[in-house]
Amino acid sequence: MNRPILYVAITNHGFGHATRTASVAATIQKLCPEILLIMVTTAPRWLLECYIEGDFIHRPRAFDLGVVQSDSLTMDKPATLAKLQDIKKNQNSLIASEVNFIRQNRVNLILADIPFLAPLFAKAANIPCWMMSNFGWDFIYRDWGGEFIPIADWISECYSQCDKLFRLPFHESMSTFGNITDVGLTGGSPRYSNDQLRADWGITAPREKTILLTFGGLGVQQIPYDNLGNFPHWQFIVFDKSAPDLPNVCKISDKKYRPVDFMPICGRVVSKPGYSTFSEAAKLDLPIVTIPRDDFAEAEFLLSGIVNYNQHQILTPSEFFDDNWDFLHQTPQIPQQTQPLAKDGNEAIAHAVIEYFRIVRSGE
Repeated sequence: MNRPILYVAITNHGFGHATRTASVAATIQKLCPEILLIMVTTAPRWLLECYIEGDFIHRPRAFDLGVVQSDSLTMDKPATLAKLQDIKKNQNSLIASEVNFIRQNRVNLILADIPFLAPLFAKAANIPCWMMSNFGWDFIYRDWGGEFIPIADWISECYSQCDKLFRLPFHESMSTFGNITDVGLTGGSPRYSNDQLRADWGITAPREKTILLTFGGLGVQQIPYDNLGNFPHWQFIVFDKSAPDLPNVCKISDKKYRPVDFMPICGRVVSKPGYSTFSEAAKLDLPIVTIPRDDFAEAEFLLSGIVNYNQHQILTPSEFFDDNWDFLHQTPQIPQQTQPLAKDGNEAIAHAVIEYFRIVRSGE
């Protein structure tokens, strides 16, 4: 067997799936540099390079779309349905072209988070498909009812052909999958010393008055930045290029930095419900402030997860968008469960992948 080749397919929705999968891929590469990573995603290469330090092949392809959104909280269901129906109509040509690539490049294993066509690629190419996620897209679309029901049924059928699922924390049941292995939290780890970050970015406020505001790759159009004027002695770290230039706002413009890099110097993180941010904060025991999302079924499991396992504040939309942010003066609530979540998801998945290649190579 030549160099082991891992095809990593990532769902085309925001940056969260890309960062959590890239964290696992980076762990695989660190533990076994011989494995060649093919990262199959429309996420930009610079984002992947923030997590994967070694070399990899970037194949910019989209096989699903998640949800069409104008920002992190606003969804366009009709446009989402139209694009899903288009993928369903063209699935045979999508599968054929990808199987051709997989065979030409002698891929041995697919790891996917969590594009539903990936198991069909694997079946046609006669290799295994392993997946990782805390939810499936069938679960999201089924919750919307109507014309999304047959789409969800089709996606469930695709997922049922997956060989193994690594189920992440904060999950729905994912009962469509037959072979499920539960793993711990995944995500990136901070790369810089606290003193270096503070010096480089002029952050002088104490940790409890340093707040990370992060709303994923899409941002939120209506973050109430005016409220930050009520906290002149605090500092707010943002990755939003469109944020106003306020004296207590530190805008991170250098793409080599990630939200997780700043988490150790912050007293809490204010975020939309999102697995990657929640997971990285929970790995570092950082309190999370968030708002519900009634129109996105995954959010219920994310919120119950942090209520059970992390210090937290769950705000009403009006407390976030309209009030004066008095919640920052309140102490976060303690988690309801005393048993902590495992934090070894990256390593658990990486070891399984490396062991698979070892067995294939040895012919066991």
